[in-house]
Amino acid sequence: MNIKSFLSLKSLIIIGFIIAVIPLFLAVMYAAFGMRETSALGRTVNSHVFEQTKTIRSVLQKTSDIERKAKLFVLLSDPSLRQPYERQSYETVRASFKQALGDLLKLHVDNKIALLVNELSEKENLIYQQIIGSESENNLALPIDEAFQGLRDSAATLSHEFENHVDHEFNELHQLSESLEQGLLAKGAALLLISFSVIAILLLILSRSMRQLDLSIRRLGSGDLAEPIVVNGPSDLSYLGNRLEWLRTHLLELEVSKQQFMHNVAREIELPLQSLRENAELMANEADYDPNSRRLQAAQQLCTELEKLKTVSAELVRYSQINSLPDVKRKEMVDMKALLESVVADFQEALNTKSIALRMLVRPVEISGIAEQLQTIIEQLLSNAVKYSPAEGEIRIMLRDAGAAMELEVEDEGPGISDDEREHVFEPFYRGKHSEIGDNDGPGLGLAIVKEYVANHQGTIEVIDARQDQHGARLRVQIPLNGES
Repeated sequence: MNIKSFLSLKSLIIIGFIIAVIPLFLAVMYAAFGMRETSALGRTVNSHVFEQTKTIRSVLQKTSDIERKAKLFVLLSDPSLRQPYERQSYETVRASFKQALGDLLKLHVDNKIALLVNELSEKENLIYQQIIGSESENNLALPIDEAFQGLRDSAATLSHEFENHVDHEFNELHQLSESLEQGLLAKGAALLLISFSVIAILLLILSRSMRQLDLSIRRLGSGDLAEPIVVNGPSDLSYLGNRLEWLRTHLLELEVSKQQFMHNVAREIELPLQSLRENAELMANEADYDPNSRRLQAAQQLCTELEKLKTVSAELVRYSQINSLPDVKRKEMVDMKALLESVVADFQEALNTKSIALRMLVRPVEISGIAEQLQTIIEQLLSNAVKYSPAEGEIRIMLRDAGAAMELEVEDEGPGISDDEREHVFEPFYRGKHSEIGDNDGPGLGLAIVKEYVANHQGTIEVIDARQDQHGARLRVQIPLNGES
């Protein structure tokens, strides 16, 4: 299987999910293992410490018992006062004491505690030897109190050392727990970093393909058909790129066919139009100079109609060449406020002729575009507004920066554009219901050319509702400031 066909968008999503989940699963498993290990160690330490604590308490208790029993045996040192069972009771307590010391040593205590246990055993043996010796020699003047004090001191030292031992055990357990926690965090962070890195790489691959698709669609929308479309990445996105390349080739063929057709039409009618014009002028020159002569009027009417046909032919050629050579690479920063004011100055005579008032709300705006096309857009919109405005009417122009786009609105007080015409006014050769208004009908290509120029700038043009208490036509152009939508 080809790896490119395997790496489809669906497979990339599945692979990315698996690669992202596996490290997270490992992190969870490691955390569970660490928690189980820490818990088992804690239980072991707690059990061990509990047994040691219980045993050492027994040792301390037996030490206290044997001290009391030894003191009682000393008090009853006179054989006449001592009962026969006193010796046996003392031996029993002592044996229990020795058993407790033996149990403590079996718990594998550290060397220091073992030494203290042996020391405690030796001091108890010393007391025992002193008591037994005093009994055989019948000598009551023994330094037995010092021996008891030494026994108590050894027991206290053993108890204190055992407390330190317990603290040390729990401190080691705490440190081990912190070490495991830090290791868990470090490994978890590393696994998460791996997951995020893989996800970031997949997103980078997908975003690159999506950007290529987006750029290709923008170029098709703006009429830039020169460069081939290539989309790299997952197989299904590459397939979409191939379909867009097929569409680009098809549109290019249609565009070439359209241009060739319009050029042929214009060329075919150019010579007959020129011949007809010459003959019409000859008829007008040979006609009587009587203004009421029907022959002269017919010749003049024929000349007028031929001029309209010539204008239509020129507009056809102009419209066919809009997208013949894409002008995207010639874009530059254009000061729309200065350009608008320049066009308005050129229309001042036409405005004065019809006594049309011009109200402008203009803000400084700069966009990336083609100055010639932007100028044509303004000229055509203003020309239509002047053409359809009544005498002594008013034209309102607004230019502003609307966030990421430029907005240009032109509104007149003419008959307006009905709702059912709004979808057709930008079609080539379309003439509205009020096309008879004005002195120059034109071929009906003005707004079609405007729409193409606006599309070349990735913008939009639309007919919107008139303002309150108004009834004229209101057109809005929106073009991105940086030449991208």
